[in-house]
Amino acid sequence: MEDILDVYTKKYDKKRPLVCMDEVPRQLIGETRLPIPLKQRKPGRYDYEYKRNGTCSIFMFVAPLEPWRKAEASERRTKTDWAYQIKKLITVDFPDAEKIVLVVDNLNTHTIGALYKAFPAEEARQLRDKLEIHYTPKHGSWLNMAEIEINVLVNHGLTKRVSSMQQMNKEIAAWNKARNKTANKINWRFSTEDARIKLKRLYPLFNM
Repeated sequence: MEDILDVYTKKYDKKRPLVCMDEVPRQLIGETRLPIPLKQRKPGRYDYEYKRNGTCSIFMFVAPLEPWRKAEASERRTKTDWAYQIKKLITVDFPDAEKIVLVVDNLNTHTIGALYKAFPAEEARQLRDKLEIHYTPKHGSWLNMAEIEINVLVNHGLTKRVSSMQQMNKEIAAWNKARNKTANKINWRFSTEDARIKLKRLYPLFNM
């Protein structure tokens, strides 16, 4: 836990951007009847019945010290899916970074081995050398600031039913654009000192 909190206290370095990453599953839900659209002084109305069109996984990346976040939906969240997302993070989103400080949870897909499974060994090594990975502790995924952005997306950006992957990524792209335009950063206030006081029961005791 203190490793993550120490990472969050480091000063902003353009060459070593801090990026937090997390995932969330999402159902694809279609309508069985056409909704009645919003009219003056009358809210839009949706039938309580719906059609299940499968699920997807939303990958969320956020640079908390910069006004930048990116979400993207994928049909799955395998090691290969994660590896391709990481490649885009390195080569497209932060191509000039010397190293990306990446905070993730302990999901078994979030490993360097995933890069070697998805890409040739030399390419995987080059991607690996661009990463400095920090894992949140077990049962401590709340320390990952990407969860904050996931809550914003789910509770404000995806409030209506989304029936397909195409529509999901269209809704997410609109959210990405609007959210980044506001230039919001994350003001993380939970420190190592706070943890030692509030979570004292989790620290080992030594008899002197």
